[in-house]
Amino acid sequence: MHFVVCIKQVPDTHDVKINPETNTLMREGVEAIINPFDMYAIEEAIRLRERLGGTVTALTMGPPQAEAALREAIAMGVNQGILVSDRAFAGSDTWATSYTLSKALQKIGDYTIVLFGKQASDGDTAQVGPGVATHLDLPQITYVRKIEEVDASRIVAERLLESGFESIESPLPCVLTVVKEINEPRLPSLKGKMAARKAEIVKWTASDIGGDPEKLGLKGSPTKVVRIFSPSPRQGGEMIEGDPDEIACKLAAKLKDILIEAAS
Repeated sequence: MHFVVCIKQVPDTHDVKINPETNTLMREGVEAIINPFDMYAIEEAIRLRERLGGTVTALTMGPPQAEAALREAIAMGVNQGILVSDRAFAGSDTWATSYTLSKALQKIGDYTIVLFGKQASDGDTAQVGPGVATHLDLPQITYVRKIEEVDASRIVAERLLESGFESIESPLPCVLTVVKEINEPRLPSLKGKMAARKAEIVKWTASDIGGDPEKLGLKGSPTKVVRIFSPSPRQGGEMIEGDPDEIACKLAAKLKDILIEAAS
């Protein structure tokens, strides 16, 4: 079996900056990490290999420095890494990203299960995994919290819902997006770190994957970002003191004044 886990290198959420002129994230000089939800996808792919045998491949689309994310995945236990990198991919939205990854997966060809974290921390759209499934015309199970059964032809997984969960059966190959409840990611071993340093990362360009230039990068992205900005800091609030009944009365009076002022 061949398990492919798609990962993304994202800015550390504690150090995000926005360029006010281009309305894009400033990545230069900002620490980059593997998208936190993708760590659970990596772990689950490795567990599937340990349970069923086979190979795990980590796939990412990004700039050359995204190679570091692939080496970290290899240090955790992934067998090989593929970096899809080309200037033609710059400015990709979720549609263009999912198209690019689907073309890379078509080049890989022999995948059994494709895993994603449920969403990326720098976008929070949760669209790329389902987008890849759509481009490849594959069944998908999103928000997977547990894989119950899997064999050569089918998988049964629990999908997390707001009010509980549902058990879904799907034929293989299929696409899964996973939530953090599914496992606890392992730490890289010393042996894994040594293997990651020596590992050869496969690198593909737009021409290597046979992507349509009209569907790549900014040109192929139907989403247009008009403006992105950091919220203004909140002004200092007002503390209401007294016993609970007194506080409630004062608060109700202030809310009443605000409503009257807004209506006038």
